[in-house]
Amino acid sequence: MAKSVSVLLVTGECYPFLKTSELADLIYAHALGSREIGHDIRVMMPKYGFISERKNRIHEINRLRDMPIPVGKTESLATVKSSSINNPRVKVQAYITTNENYLDANKGVLVNNTTGKEFKDNDERFIFFNRTVIETCMLLGWFPDIIHCVGWQAALLPAYIRTMWPNEFKKTKILMTIDDFSEQGVFPAKSIEKTGLPKEVEKVLKYKNKMNFLHAGVAYADAVTTLSPGYAAEITATKEWKDGWQKLLGKGKKLVGIPHGIDLMQWDPKKDAFLRSKFDAANRAPKVRVREQIQRAAGLKVDGRAILSSFIGPLTEAYGADLLAKAIPAIVADGVQVLVATAVPTDLTKDFQALAKKYPGMVSIKTGVDEEFVHNAIGGSTLLLKPSRSEASGQFQRTALRYGTIPVVRETGGIAEQLTDVNEKALTGNAFLFKRNDAKDLHKAVNRAVALIGTQESWETIVDNAMQTDVSWSLSAKPYDEFYRALVKEAK
Repeated sequence: MAKSVSVLLVTGECYPFLKTSELADLIYAHALGSREIGHDIRVMMPKYGFISERKNRIHEINRLRDMPIPVGKTESLATVKSSSINNPRVKVQAYITTNENYLDANKGVLVNNTTGKEFKDNDERFIFFNRTVIETCMLLGWFPDIIHCVGWQAALLPAYIRTMWPNEFKKTKILMTIDDFSEQGVFPAKSIEKTGLPKEVEKVLKYKNKMNFLHAGVAYADAVTTLSPGYAAEITATKEWKDGWQKLLGKGKKLVGIPHGIDLMQWDPKKDAFLRSKFDAANRAPKVRVREQIQRAAGLKVDGRAILSSFIGPLTEAYGADLLAKAIPAIVADGVQVLVATAVPTDLTKDFQALAKKYPGMVSIKTGVDEEFVHNAIGGSTLLLKPSRSEASGQFQRTALRYGTIPVVRETGGIAEQLTDVNEKALTGNAFLFKRNDAKDLHKAVNRAVALIGTQESWETIVDNAMQTDVSWSLSAKPYDEFYRALVKEAK
């Protein structure tokens, strides 16, 4: 058996501790899946002020208490605590950074969960978090084969390690994963001084006259990936990447897209603890009861035979929320209910509140939704709406297939991977895909689904296709295993 690779996966969020987006599920599936195939993978993330230590069984590690962490000219104390991510087969160690002024004081991740307003000290909060990762490794005396940084929130690590602790981490390879190229961690240039990084780093930490976390991460990492081959192709085709980022990778290197799947134990309609009524491909009748339960919870007209469509995710233009808002009147006119579920409010929230008021019983918006609500929304819906302008991978369209909920998806990034457009005559395919960044195209795709739902036997065939699609993490297992091993081999 091949020797396992030790990996520290550093991220801004991970289920079950926190989920503001599908990335949390993706990290969860990746961590458990990597452990299952034999790698010593551990996860590290911040504990934000609204995360319960008791509920998540987060406890102290004596030697990681009250660590002084410099940010600019001040120091704050960090205590890194321990927890785990589990399924019945494996357990993954989790390190959780706690702190009073940067983390506990803020009831949100990047924005206030109640108001949706961005925290003014996000630069300092994540400078602080990155430094705690270094201190944790130093105090544990654990220098993993790979430090895998996901998203801009972990993107200062490559610069810190390679310029300030090169000897300690000389055998460690650094992998930087871009989860959203539009979210780069951009702050005023004066924030650079707060990092304490050497002057030499400024030339890559500063981009377009701003401090840019991700730019530094890409520059100092040994390899750079993103969450799907499609998204990698999309990013590298942009003028911004060609002109300002490709040169950071070094000669002969490229941005690598790795496909992703879901954790089948987390998402299983036959055993889902969040569903009162369980179902599977052989017996889908209870799905009607799940629909009625989520309709009741959302304040929609309760009718298990109605067509229920759901949008679950951030109310941002990147996720196409504005397109959905424009399309809702036409969708409702087709007799389709629309449920909008999101973690925190945004500038678009009022638009959906107005639509819910205009179409009572047909449109609903829920903010601050929990895991139970999300599982029931996916499980009970007829259609899952994903009109994203840009998205690296996503997970909900994959979970939807498993629950017999048909995705209506704009083809962008990696979200259409594992999806095939429905052919109404041949009754093939498992999703309704559209290409244009346009509310009318979204409505047309929904309308195609409505027409087919009218022919019950034909619709059941499409649902069969969906539930038989392989969306498991096994799709990611081999490419990640090969990628990790190739990186470690480079270090020898």
